[in-house]
Amino acid sequence: MKRTAAVLLIALLILPFAGFAAAQCPGEGHTVVLKAPAVSKTSNGELIGVATDFVITVAPGTGHVYVETWPLAEVDMQASARLAAQIAGKVLGVDMNKYDVFIQIKADSPIIGGPSAGGTMTVGIIAALKGWKVNPKVMMTGMINPDGTIGPVGGILEKASAAHGVGANVFLIPEGQRVQYVQETQKKEIGGIVEINTQTKKVDVVDYAKERWGLTVIEIKDIYDAVYYFTGRRIPRPEAPSYVSVDTSFLRDDALSDYDNTTAYYRETLQKLKDSDVSYATYTTLMEALNQASVVLNQSKEAIDDGMYYTALSKDFQARIMIRHVDWYLDVKSQDDVQRLLKIAGSQINASESTVSGITIKGVTMLQAVAAAEERVEQAKGLLDEAWKYYYSGDYWDAVGDAAYAYERAKTAELWAHLGERFAGKDEISREVVKATARDYIDESNLIVTYIESMYGTVGGDLSQSIQQAEQYYEDGKYSAALFTAMEARVRAQVFLDTLGIDNRSVLIDKMKAMKDDAKTAIGVAQSQGVTPVLAMAYYEFAESYEKSAEENGSIEDLQTAMIFYQYARETAGLFLSAPSQQTPLPQDNSTDVPQIIIPPGASTPTDGSTSTRSEGTSEGLPAAVLAAAAVGAFLVGALVGRKL
Repeated sequence: MKRTAAVLLIALLILPFAGFAAAQCPGEGHTVVLKAPAVSKTSNGELIGVATDFVITVAPGTGHVYVETWPLAEVDMQASARLAAQIAGKVLGVDMNKYDVFIQIKADSPIIGGPSAGGTMTVGIIAALKGWKVNPKVMMTGMINPDGTIGPVGGILEKASAAHGVGANVFLIPEGQRVQYVQETQKKEIGGIVEINTQTKKVDVVDYAKERWGLTVIEIKDIYDAVYYFTGRRIPRPEAPSYVSVDTSFLRDDALSDYDNTTAYYRETLQKLKDSDVSYATYTTLMEALNQASVVLNQSKEAIDDGMYYTALSKDFQARIMIRHVDWYLDVKSQDDVQRLLKIAGSQINASESTVSGITIKGVTMLQAVAAAEERVEQAKGLLDEAWKYYYSGDYWDAVGDAAYAYERAKTAELWAHLGERFAGKDEISREVVKATARDYIDESNLIVTYIESMYGTVGGDLSQSIQQAEQYYEDGKYSAALFTAMEARVRAQVFLDTLGIDNRSVLIDKMKAMKDDAKTAIGVAQSQGVTPVLAMAYYEFAESYEKSAEENGSIEDLQTAMIFYQYARETAGLFLSAPSQQTPLPQDNSTDVPQIIIPPGASTPTDGSTSTRSEGTSEGLPAAVLAAAAVGAFLVGALVGRKL
């Protein structure tokens, strides 16, 4: 009896671990082994390249992704692995809820490399799903984006060294990253004084790797290219429509009416200022603000004449913030007046939130527009919170300014909500769809931001704060605001990586044009699925306005802002679009032959002028506030450039 009880006790102790063991050791499926380069940081902070082993198994299951790393990575790879599985299923048209993915990652030292291994993991999952072999002489680096493109990463030179060190013949890198910049430090002793000079040097990774190691470095655009080089197999790319319409004429009437109303408001406020008894100093400051608003209104009129109606609405929005600040400040005679104005802003926010929350969402187009509206309501709340902080600290000027901004931001939420109603479809969509999408975007964005800060510190701007804000929105149940905040952080992070160290206009223009093409393709794909991506088309047009401005004034900052909005357009075009899925298991190709490395002619040809140089201090990449521009004093800081409707 005691013996039986002992056996039973042992069985009960082991039982809880049985499911885990079974999950880690599937009895069926396909396994693919790949090597991927990563970056490790030494004790003195130096970045070095290291090779990592990936063992990827895909087996019938219920949609789980299991990841084991050793030693523990500085960046959690779970989000990157989950995204890799999603993209693999999307590319192949496979329902990944019917499979489990098991990924074992082993390196000789702690690594920084969550998102940079995303492309490799996606290739491995695709190969395992299809039963394809991969060539062990091919390695790659690059994050995987939701649309299947290979995103930029850091540490290219270090990773190329690691690839050579483990015998790779071909090293795949993200398109546009063949030119890297390194810091060279020289020490010179003169009369007992040590002089240290640091210079920035441009390195062509393709030429350098070929000359030093005989390693062939190839830039790739997307996962379709990557799979081809690893397996020799071509997966058909989705065909973009031959004709893509990016037309914001659906906003024409709104833009015309808004321009007229804003112009009338400007004239009323100008007369109100002239009739006031404010001091000379206050009069001068307020008049300067109204003059700037007039300049922006002229830009709105030009946009209307050019048929750029979203840009016109955004310019009106920028102008109204300044006009309302002047208008409201003229009403301030005491702190009670400030408090009254803040309450007016709060009432408008409540009214806008009630309008937005009461909408029944029907169709993807409406879902995108309402999601944008909900995000703007939350932004307005945040601005009003800041206004109250200024109020309690006795700073009534900034309190009124933020209240004016909050009021106008809340009004734009109503515009987007009503716009969504115009494009209502037939089928109702649950807000749980937004919740699930928001969770994915937060996790993926957090991964990329943490990766950047692990390698470059906070040079990309305070992206972590945006992620924290997105998390707070999510915890509060504000899923649309969480989604867009995380998406915008990720886009800024990707543009930072893609432009790191580059101040050569021709190179930046080439990159911007590539982003523009990708955005237009994404819009076309959405349209081919019967969706009118109103938000994406609006952002695309807004990016064009900055592209035009950059051509006229030679501003690199405007180029970077155009990149930001083209990327916003690409991301939002694909929001909530469902991927086709196959309900039957894929036929398995059990070929045992290792695929040959096939390098098409011209694969290593430079894709840009490769003549860019960087001056000291340009490693910051993006300006600290991409969506803000130089303004007139403290009143206008951040009030103009990049402030979208």
